[in-house]
Amino acid sequence: MPKTRKRETVEVFRHRLAELISRSGLTRAKFAEKAGLDRSTLSLLLGQSAVRLPRTETIAKIAAQHNSSVDWLLGLAQQDKVATDIVPQLEIETAAGSPVDIRLQRWREEATGFKIRYVPTTLPDLLKSDEVIDYEYAARTGPRPALRQEAAQSSLEYTRKPETDMEVCSSFQSIVGFARGEGVWSDLDRRARIAQIDRMARLTEELYPTFRWFLFDGLEQYSSSYTVFGPKRAAIYIGEMYFVFTSTQHIRELTRHFDDLIRHARIQPHDCARYLRELRGEVR
Repeated sequence: MPKTRKRETVEVFRHRLAELISRSGLTRAKFAEKAGLDRSTLSLLLGQSAVRLPRTETIAKIAAQHNSSVDWLLGLAQQDKVATDIVPQLEIETAAGSPVDIRLQRWREEATGFKIRYVPTTLPDLLKSDEVIDYEYAARTGPRPALRQEAAQSSLEYTRKPETDMEVCSSFQSIVGFARGEGVWSDLDRRARIAQIDRMARLTEELYPTFRWFLFDGLEQYSSSYTVFGPKRAAIYIGEMYFVFTSTQHIRELTRHFDDLIRHARIQPHDCARYLRELRGEVR
């Protein structure tokens, strides 16, 4: 393991070991006894000058004694539970899109102070008008359009908070297709599409710079819909279901993919409102 990475792992282990001791309600002496350590060794592990990890079997024993996760103790997972040792990468959340989706609200709140990265399925939910939501969800099973409108409004209100830091990536072709009424938008009337474009232009201008929308070339890059909630978790949306990752490695890979979309963006956030207004001429 590279020295820098090893130092980071030791630092994470020290903080999480201290957290585990605090949660256990035990004295350090009693905690050390249960883990098969002497007090001086535990003190060294908790000290600011700690430079190494305990033996693997000791870490495993600490995790087992306190119903914790080895991956969490070592910083390889962001959630502390035994299940992450078995399946550290993935949880499946069904019935996505439940009323005002409580999970999404919770995940956003947990990511407060961190950057949220978001690739929408169509248009960013928080920018959609009620009319567009009515159109998009009218024929679907599951939550009624009114509940989706409430969820979109909740997301917009969250984004208006000063501590919010959100980046969104979409292909510019998907936005042009909307303006022209192509594909799934073919039955949405011209007036509604113009109103939606005006709304997106206004909101991207209002919310900038805490909300930044990047438009990439869909012929050069591809992405499915997903959100990275800071360092906590990432959720890939596949329609009425989320695949939720809490493994640090997987969160980093999805973050790296998102950053690659940004590097290839043709329209930058500060130009997004102007670009959208120009698209009014594409509306048919």
